[in-house]
Amino acid sequence: MKALHIHVGERARQHIATQGLRPQDIRVVPAAAGGPKGLMLTHLDQQIFGRWLPMGGHTVHLVGASIGAWRMATAAMPDPIRAFAELSHGYIHQHIEPEAGRTFPSAARITAGFTQTLQDFFGRDTAALLNHPRWRLHVLTSKGRQILRQNTPARTAAGFAGLALTNALSRKAVGLFLERHVFSSPGEPLPVPLRDLPTQHVALTEANFIPAMLASCSIPFMLEGVPHIPGARPGTHWDGGLVDYHVHWPYNQMKPGLVLYPHFQQQVVPGWLDKGLRWRHRATPALSNMVLLCPNPEWVRTLPGGKLPDRTDFKSLPPQQRMKVWTEAVVRSEQMAQEWQAWLDGGCPVDVLRAL
Repeated sequence: MKALHIHVGERARQHIATQGLRPQDIRVVPAAAGGPKGLMLTHLDQQIFGRWLPMGGHTVHLVGASIGAWRMATAAMPDPIRAFAELSHGYIHQHIEPEAGRTFPSAARITAGFTQTLQDFFGRDTAALLNHPRWRLHVLTSKGRQILRQNTPARTAAGFAGLALTNALSRKAVGLFLERHVFSSPGEPLPVPLRDLPTQHVALTEANFIPAMLASCSIPFMLEGVPHIPGARPGTHWDGGLVDYHVHWPYNQMKPGLVLYPHFQQQVVPGWLDKGLRWRHRATPALSNMVLLCPNPEWVRTLPGGKLPDRTDFKSLPPQQRMKVWTEAVVRSEQMAQEWQAWLDGGCPVDVLRAL
């Protein structure tokens, strides 16, 4: 059974039909929030960033929220093949012991654990990845507005309840509660215009790299919000996936170039609160120049538990069993990278491409 599906927008299909797909065709690589699901992209990430994409010799913008930000920062490290293997191993084997009398660690303890993990993993290579000669890193956070500007239990609960209700009526309502922040490493500016929601662009530096990366994965109530990030306006920053869950941006307004999206599903869902709003899961003209790589849903059902790794496994599986299941899933996912390379080596045949 094939493990990999390749979905394309119409503009991308036409490009591949006439010119194939070369590294220099890719201008942006987005990376979704989604926690452990991102583990399934480890081997694809190694192949793309360690072997294929560097052959283009051009500037590429890497955009990520939450685990997507961790993956894109890893791509910009000096040895991405080794770094992705270490990221996967570390993520699989993480275990934060809960405080006495608790069945699950507090937000404070998880936040402290994640902070230390970020420092240990990226610390020695922060300067190098921020100054990568060709990769521009863009880390996404969601800064609280109005009631969510300050992080107190009552304000946070009320603010996110209001956000959930109003977002169901209109995606634009997100801007009443949250402001997208894009922390960008030095170099060429982000080529995608962002006018849909309130957005601030901030320089990503050694001083704010760890706080921005922590904020990008700070799921409300699971982790603490980051109260201030150097270089950004005052206010609490939360998970970037709240605003940009799968980074569904107007890529079709970017000229020239294509978007290569290693993803864990076909659907590119705009915000975290849109997961249950199926009408927002449809592809739009904004994705016309996208090439999306994702696992075949039928193949996914052959994985342990019949699904991708996800956060529910932290509660449903004992730590050692969870680690074993996730390790097997990652080993199996190498098939996707092999099939991607075989498609490239075979001249990028269009008959296997699927519509987004």
